[in-house]
Amino acid sequence: MVVRDNTIPAVAPRLGEKKRRAFGEVPGLRTLAFCFLAFLYLPIGVLVAYSFNDGNIVMVWTGFSTDWYVKVFGNADIRKAALNSVIVAVSATAIATTCATLAALALARGGAFRGKGATLGIITLPLMVPEIVTAVATLVFFSSIGLNLGLGNVIIAHTTFCIPFAFMPIRARLEGMDTTLEQASRDLYASDWETFRLVTLPLLMPGVLAGAMLSFVISMDDFIITLMVAGAGDTTLPVYIYSMIRQGITPEVNAVSSILLLFSIVMVTAYWFTTRQKPGPNAH
Repeated sequence: MVVRDNTIPAVAPRLGEKKRRAFGEVPGLRTLAFCFLAFLYLPIGVLVAYSFNDGNIVMVWTGFSTDWYVKVFGNADIRKAALNSVIVAVSATAIATTCATLAALALARGGAFRGKGATLGIITLPLMVPEIVTAVATLVFFSSIGLNLGLGNVIIAHTTFCIPFAFMPIRARLEGMDTTLEQASRDLYASDWETFRLVTLPLLMPGVLAGAMLSFVISMDDFIITLMVAGAGDTTLPVYIYSMIRQGITPEVNAVSSILLLFSIVMVTAYWFTTRQKPGPNAH
């Protein structure tokens, strides 16, 4: 006797069921993505292209020339503004990265303590607060206590704003680190300082470098906070570019903006290579 199996295999497609498409195969999605990228980056490309314009009028192409870049590097005011930006960015990055590292160590290696969640929220709060609110609050605070340190005011404001940007990659690195080597160091009678200096810090260094580079870029590109708290003679490069635009857009403005854009791209690329996960020995 032959027994027929009338059951339908589980893998067989049901009658009338449409084949599912991959997300990238949705009709019109690639076109929409291309339009979005063009809308986002085409103005930047136009700015860079017209920075090599030979004429004085921005949107009238008269020929290729690098004279505007020569004028930018020969402008004493631009060099001073760029130097101020570098001084502020380096100082704020060093202080913010140090504070962020200590905070990340306390939260990731300090065990459970009262107010741990609230502390984490306070540290990351500037990421969610609008920058104009932070700028106004910092200005009011400096005015209320009569603090007038010139460029020091800008450094303090940038440090406060950059701490959460440095904190996030450092804490993420700590959370992903294996504590076995740190425990082995203590088992070999190493002190807490020796364990931190010889074991924890070398393993943590990619996160520290990533946080430092991210803070540096944020500080170099910041405009709103600097505009609020900077005094006379403490102009940074973004604020100087804004003052140039108020007098009229020229290819020199495009050249300065292109240089700042190139610097930001280099730093973000370095940040990406620093934070990129390397494949393990068993990765295929």
